[in-house]
Amino acid sequence: MLLTEVLQITQSVTDTSIVKVHRNSELFMKIDPYGIGMTVIGYVIVFIALFLLYIVFYNLTKILTSNLKRMLRKEGHSVSNDQSLEISGEVNAAIAAALYLYYDELHDQENTVLTINRVSRTYSPWSSKIYSLRQYPR
Repeated sequence: MLLTEVLQITQSVTDTSIVKVHRNSELFMKIDPYGIGMTVIGYVIVFIALFLLYIVFYNLTKILTSNLKRMLRKEGHSVSNDQSLEISGEVNAAIAAALYLYYDELHDQENTVLTINRVSRTYSPWSSKIYSLRQYPR
């Protein structure tokens, strides 16, 4: 019954695309008057996308490790399949701490003492109020 309504509406629409969109929205209102179906479809799409991202990120280290092993073999190094090329968490933490300390030293330390020096200004007619345009020229 619903499919026949869809076919009738799509066959009867010969007008502009605005009328077609309007009729499609009316048909969707008949199918899902409260929007529950659209909500469920939205949630399902989001969770499928999150699941796919989880799979990609979970397997990303395996792909990068196999690519690194292949590159090492091309360069002539002997790398077995059982050999792990991963860096331990302690080494990663030490590298991160060293980088943090290095970049922290690059930033100059400011002592937050402000000094205001008076600057002697030489006379300049460009900033003089006498020559401003508020006076009417005669």
